[in-house]
Amino acid sequence: MTKVRTFICLVIVTITSHLAFAQTNIDEHEWTVTLKVVDEAGNPMPDANAKIWYHIPPPEGQSIAMTNKAGLTDSNGVFIATKHSGSIELECEAQKIGYYGSGLSHEFAKFKDNDPAKWNPTVTLMLKKITKPIAMYAKQATNLKLPVFDKSIGYDLMIGDWVGPYGKGVSTDIILEKEYYEKASNDYYSKVTLSFPKTGDGIQLFTPSDAEKGSDLRSPHEAPADGYQPELTRETSAHPGQPSKFEYDASRIYFFRVRTALDDEGKVVSAHYGKIYGDFMTITYYLNPTPNDRNIEFDPMQNLLRGLQSFKQVRQP
Repeated sequence: MTKVRTFICLVIVTITSHLAFAQTNIDEHEWTVTLKVVDEAGNPMPDANAKIWYHIPPPEGQSIAMTNKAGLTDSNGVFIATKHSGSIELECEAQKIGYYGSGLSHEFAKFKDNDPAKWNPTVTLMLKKITKPIAMYAKQATNLKLPVFDKSIGYDLMIGDWVGPYGKGVSTDIILEKEYYEKASNDYYSKVTLSFPKTGDGIQLFTPSDAEKGSDLRSPHEAPADGYQPELTRETSAHPGQPSKFEYDASRIYFFRVRTALDDEGKVVSAHYGKIYGDFMTITYYLNPTPNDRNIEFDPMQNLLRGLQSFKQVRQP
């Protein structure tokens, strides 16, 4: 099940009232979706299972339902679906054995906006090959709160906790510090600084292509060997009469390198690699336990962090 379909199942109940309102403001219209499915090299992916989910008007007094048009992509990796409906959006997904599923949504023109490009979109999905999923230390650190402000605090990724005396952590992998000043709910400043304890440790941002943004494997299969920066900062602020600042972006993806050892020439002898989904201070992190192995393709059935509460468990690769 792709994350798009999972998302639909989770939120359909909560958005029913919103959709019902929006549905009454969308004129029924014929739409045609051209779904293109490609592999990681951009080559067409034939015989992939494709589905286009759309809303259908429910009987009076019932919740909005969804149905789909489904089929296989052709030799050019293309599946085309046409329908006359008042759906406010589409959910496009593709799957194939041996590959991670992928899915993206497309929102139609709202209300009286009949932009042809929105009613006849082309959506490209990338299917990434399942290669070598491995056991990793993985945790959803949702709303991560520092024990104290204005002080550098170490976090142990293999323990999944702050380093003592603030938690059970033993080895500092990353260092977090937060500045926070508040005069009122609309007058505050916050700055989070991420740094590292060892020379050679670091972090870097990964920007996926549009086609791979819907993949169940959001990251590449491997972390890069170099290009890591020793520090990252994120600021948010609001002050009366001034533009607000909000650098947080939950869709971000990062690579990181920790526990780095260098030789006399400054070359990496040993290091642990991993990835982060999200942004500080709400992240999901993954750490490969094997030194010098840059594989970051996680097997959710092999989490090395045991006994996590349900909301801290990691279910995506």
